[in-house]
Amino acid sequence: MFIHCELVILILALTLDGQVHTGEIYGGHQAVPHSRPYMVLLEIFMQDGGRKHCGGFLLNEGFVMTAAHCQGRSYTALLGVHNVLNANDIQRVSVEKTFPHEDFNRSEPKKNDIMLLKLSSKVNFGKNVRPIALAGQGDGSLPKSCIVSGWGTMNTNNKYLSPVLMEVDVTLTDNELCLKEKLYCSEGERGPREGDGGGPLVCEDGRAYGMMSFIFIPHSGGPKVHAYTKIPDYKSWIDSTIDIALKSASTCHIYLKRES
Repeated sequence: MFIHCELVILILALTLDGQVHTGEIYGGHQAVPHSRPYMVLLEIFMQDGGRKHCGGFLLNEGFVMTAAHCQGRSYTALLGVHNVLNANDIQRVSVEKTFPHEDFNRSEPKKNDIMLLKLSSKVNFGKNVRPIALAGQGDGSLPKSCIVSGWGTMNTNNKYLSPVLMEVDVTLTDNELCLKEKLYCSEGERGPREGDGGGPLVCEDGRAYGMMSFIFIPHSGGPKVHAYTKIPDYKSWIDSTIDIALKSASTCHIYLKRES
């Protein structure tokens, strides 16, 4: 079967140890194919000519959400992916403009680690490509049972990244730092690893509550902590940023039409 040359390059990158940063989901299992149609694999081209990958998720036909620390020179969003070795029906859409949070701070604990990507064209919805709803403020209670997804290694003994989408169940905890810094947290070895940034934290009601940001070990000791940007605290920023992006695109279209 013929596979597009760009996809071949992506496949090779996914199998080279240490060359990509989609992350390492430990203690998980393979997702049911296309059961998470909102998942996006981002191919990121860096200023120095290098390349890395991050996770992301589809908000609507024109926008993807990911982590601000996944910034690069240019991007391609791959949608409808389960197994990257199967090119059938994968949609490849370039990113037209990026909107990282204006107060993003890369030092840990990362602050405001959230970014919106405006796609260059609208995606085609279908059974393998659909957006996910975002959690609102609700009653302030902490969701407990959640899932994180990504194209990472299956266990600590496997040095190669999985070509198929993996997922792992995590339980959120009341970590003091996370409560202070607009973050959700889970503890222990099970979960994503550094570099799996931008992947969604999806909880019981099927909504995206958080987004993988970083990992740390508390100064007081104890288990490893996975930190996720707390989406409900950024709903107004998300809505206003999308509104500004759409208005800007509309104004530009009107201007170009008049010029022509």
